Amino acid sequence: MRRITIWLLSTVAALVLLFSYRTSTMGAGGETSAIASGSDGPAGSGSSWTGTDDGSGSSNGDTSSGGSGTSSGSGTATGSVARTRWGPVQVRITVSGGKITDVTVLQVPDGNHRDQEINDYAVPILRQEALTAQSPRIDTVSGATVTSDGYRESLQSAIDAAHLK
Repeated sequence: MRRITIWLLSTVAALVLLFSYRTSTMGAGGETSAIASGSDGPAGSGSSWTGTDDGSGSSNGDTSSGGSGTSSGSGTATGSVARTRWGPVQVRITVSGGKITDVTVLQVPDGNHRDQEINDYAVPILRQEALTAQSPRIDTVSGATVTSDGYRESLQSAIDAAHLK
């Protein structure tokens, strides 16, 4: 009878410890990373445009007046924060002559070491894809599906803010 009691208590203790163990699948805990140097932290959930428009194209996306629907100005546009399962993702684009010349990541999930490893690998690939495609229609990086989806979402919002096609 004593062995059964000890076995039962050991099993219950093991189950309690097992179910109380917190893994990375329980979220990043809202922690974010401000990667861009000189950034003031999270830019909020909206997107913004800081720049100029040379007037040769419609800067509001209206193509009815004969404009191309794109801005050919220069400046930066910050995308909205994409809330992903592992944490927020946010990008800022730099536009010159109506083309995306740089993509800077402002926030990526960094709740644990594995998140940092994934993003150290995936973010440069996503950046290069975005610069090549000049749009959010980029491939998902294998092993970083959630970050890739958030990156595309924030990139689309930055492109919309910059009034690019």
